[in-house]
Amino acid sequence: MSELKISAIIPALNEAPRIAGAVDRAWQAGADEVIVVDGHSDDDTRTVASGVDCRLVDSERGRAVQQNQGARAASGDVLLFLHADTWLASGAADQIRGALTDPRIEGGAFRQHIEAAGRIYRWLETGNAWRARRRGLPYGDQGIFLRRETFDELGGFPEVRLMEDLLLMRRLRRRCMPCLLPGPLYVSARRWQRHGPLRQTARNWLLLLALSLGVHPNRLAAYYATHE
Repeated sequence: MSELKISAIIPALNEAPRIAGAVDRAWQAGADEVIVVDGHSDDDTRTVASGVDCRLVDSERGRAVQQNQGARAASGDVLLFLHADTWLASGAADQIRGALTDPRIEGGAFRQHIEAAGRIYRWLETGNAWRARRRGLPYGDQGIFLRRETFDELGGFPEVRLMEDLLLMRRLRRRCMPCLLPGPLYVSARRWQRHGPLRQTARNWLLLLALSLGVHPNRLAAYYATHE
């Protein structure tokens, strides 16, 4: 059987300082194709991306919409979704190929390393890994990957303004448990540092509670600050 081709898809919105590095690191991780999906950025994201080795795709704004647009443009057997402020260790794509030699595995994510010193960040890494492994609910900043046919059968990301990653993983979990690979996937600490790690974590838990009580993700998006 031929080696699986991996398409790395990076949705971007006002990520001009980071997008070139995100593309370069996706190649270093072992991707066979790198796609940047720009959601009408107001800065130079599109200009920077057009000058590096990637396929640049235009999209309406919205992470779910952008990721689905990238998936439609991708030619790989496996779709790997990376945020512009996350990056995988060199050669990590081989971990995906190794895991998917088991036909029972249809997708998964990676253990994180948050790029900040402090015990609180190590606790967050441990808690996020537990959620992904035990509950089968990795988030988008853990480097979600799926077999192409699985992604299509699940209908792609629900095109909502928030928690599209959680909703897609819930769908996947009904078919199989996502696997958690060692990675690591490095994550910028910018959101936690901007809002404070305890405050940001508490906000995330409240949003999850609201979702479980039936509040629509589009309403919840008003309470979740974007990077830009």
